[in-house]
Formats: sequence, structure tokens, C-alpha cells
Amino acid sequence: MHQTGNGKDRTIIDAHAHIYPNKIAEKATDTIGKFYDIPMQHVGLPEELIKSGERIGVSKYLVCSTATKPEQVHSINLYIQGECDKYSQFVGFATMHPDMSHYEEELEYIVSCGLKGIKLHPDFQKFDIDSRVAIPMYRAISKYHLPILFHTGDNRYDYSAPKRLFHVLNEVPDLVCIAAHFGGYQRWGEAHEYLKCDNVYFDTSSSLFQLGKEDAVKLIRYFGAEKFMFGSDFPMWDHKEELARFDALPLTENEREQILHRSFEKLLLNKNE
Repeated sequence: MHQTGNGKDRTIIDAHAHIYPNKIAEKATDTIGKFYDIPMQHVGLPEELIKSGERIGVSKYLVCSTATKPEQVHSINLYIQGECDKYSQFVGFATMHPDMSHYEEELEYIVSCGLKGIKLHPDFQKFDIDSRVAIPMYRAISKYHLPILFHTGDNRYDYSAPKRLFHVLNEVPDLVCIAAHFGGYQRWGEAHEYLKCDNVYFDTSSSLFQLGKEDAVKLIRYFGAEKFMFGSDFPMWDHKEELARFDALPLTENEREQILHRSFEKLLLNKNE
């Protein structure tokens, strides 16, 4: 629990955080920083994540990592599972890759070990979200009722364009997606045009440093606060800094509570209001 300025307790869940094994954490964090040309606030270690989150009272974290090659998939999923076993605060999302074979075998493992969804980063993994190669993988994931957290948007690339996610939903209408970064980092107009869909949710990560307050609120109310989850994109941002940006938005208290924990609880923890 974290107290507001008026002393009221609040529940906060971080719906977007990255962690890496000790031996590669510094290198992986540095690579992300160079990719986005943004200084990293932390190193992507589980203990650093918890330390940063504790400063604002985060109770749970969605943790993930991305395989840039098919042969990395299973070892990353083993790592995420192991960290979830170690830290009760963690809700793990597995990784997949459209070029891998044996979807079913890996998905059976993912479900059996209690991971709650899939994280994909088309810009890192270098595939179009709506690639014909990826569609069979989405169908398999949908069959297991696992949501996919997509990195979405970037003006430098077209891999993760919001309109491509819209194409996927036409092909696999039962697929549940979380479109990160307000539906499309730097491509919020495109997200507004294409992603008002029943099965699409959003997180607030890596957007509020650049997206204007009024524009952020308009998107939240256009899609619905019940579709949004608070996310830090750790180690890119510090939790205290991200919460301050979020709290600066002119939202109602009910909208804040919805985004800080209720949407996550309903979608991923099977809690109904």
C-alpha cells in the first residue's frame, strides 16, 4: 500500500517491467538505452525492480523479457518462471518468437508453470505484428487464452504500428492484447484510429514523459479507464518518477484506482469489482 497526500492508502500494480539474469542485466539494460537513446534509470535486476517499486508501494509487477532469437525462448521462460517462484510479487509473462517451431509444446509449458501471458517486441524481434508467419502463433496463443503484451508504436519503424495490430485482430478476433505505451509509442493518433477494440487493453508505460497531459486523458477516456493499466517500463524509468507523472493527469479518483490496480486485477488476477 502507498498513501496519497491525504493519507489514504492506495494499491499500485506495475503492469510492465523487464528483468534479466545477473550475468547479462547490465548489457541488456545498456542495449535498450542505446536503442531508444534514453538514459536508463536502473539496471534490470529483480532486486532493483522491487527496491524501486517499494518506494511507491507497488504490490505486484508484471515481469517479462524478450527473445530476439527463437533458440532463446525456452531459457528466458525458465528464467521468468524461476523469478516468479522466488518473488511472490511477480506475475510472469513468457516470450515467444514467430520463427520458432513447436508452439504447442512451449505453450503447454507456459501454462503448466503458471505464467500468465506472452510479451512480444516486434521492433527488437524484427517482425511485422501482422506478418503471415506470426498469425498461426497468435491462433495457438489465443487457444490457450493467454493475453499478449505487445510493444506498440515507434516512428522509426513500422513493425509494431498500431494499424498492424488491428489487422491481427481481424484475423484472430478472440486474441486478447495489451497494446503498450498508450497503444502506440509516438503513434498515438494511429492508436486512436485503429485500436478501439473489445479485446485490446493498454498500459501507461514510456509515454507520459512525452505525451501531453490533456492528450493522455483524452486517450484514457476514449478507450475507457477500465482498459488501462499503470506501467513503469522498468528499468527505463523510476517508479517514483512515473507515478508523479501519472498523478499529474487530471483524472478522477475512480479512474486512478481503475488504472493503478483494478484493470490488472480483473484481466490477470481474475478479480471482479
